[in-house]
Amino acid sequence: MIAVPASRSFSPAAAFFRSSGELFLPRTKFMPGKTPASIRFSPSTFPRRRLFNLQVRAARAESSVASLGSRAPYFELPEPLTGKVWKLDDFESYPALLVMFICNHCPFVKHLKKDIVKLTNFYIKKGLAVIAISSNSTLTHPQDGPKFMAEEAKLLNYPFPYLFDESQDVARAFGAVCTPEFFLYRKDGRRPLELFYHGQFDDSRPNSNIPVTGRDLSLAIDSVLSAQQLIAVQKPSVGCSIKWHPDKRK
Repeated sequence: MIAVPASRSFSPAAAFFRSSGELFLPRTKFMPGKTPASIRFSPSTFPRRRLFNLQVRAARAESSVASLGSRAPYFELPEPLTGKVWKLDDFESYPALLVMFICNHCPFVKHLKKDIVKLTNFYIKKGLAVIAISSNSTLTHPQDGPKFMAEEAKLLNYPFPYLFDESQDVARAFGAVCTPEFFLYRKDGRRPLELFYHGQFDDSRPNSNIPVTGRDLSLAIDSVLSAQQLIAVQKPSVGCSIKWHPDKRK
């Protein structure tokens, strides 16, 4: 039996197991009653913290409703890290495909990215196909361009291709509006990939006291890989708005 400290809440559905059998629990932000010196705040730090909170609220966007059962849009996109061009047909043999719209700079993505790596590593071993796409304009946000995407993918050891949607046509085809945004498609026999889940990673947000668990997305992936219906409510993803090219803003 694995003992779980009383100070940490735990739900079996929100836990992942590494291949070694080690139990992965969602990281906690602090230990109650103990504030490490490295995170003690002086009065001078509070204005910066308030500014960050304002920036997060200003950037906040919510994913729109998508029709479950709709087909996955076709795409052909380059992977800056390797130079390979990936297309939808590459994933036709998989039981399910997770498409994530992310970027480098967004605080909502930064809040989740290490846990996204853990979750996808776990489910890729179970047969899930995964890609991430950045559609942000490099005219307004050069830090989200191909060079920095390749550096990010290498630094974090992304287990999935991180693709660049320079024209932003793919984001529009999917109906993506924010980062992060998650589209989970299932393959049913010879039928094309169909949308099974379009929702949030979990309830955690930057600067919230809610730990990152990946609960919502992991429940959806468990359901699709076991050919079960998803009963849970699909809550919209919340993040930064996709940064459209200045001449193509909605």
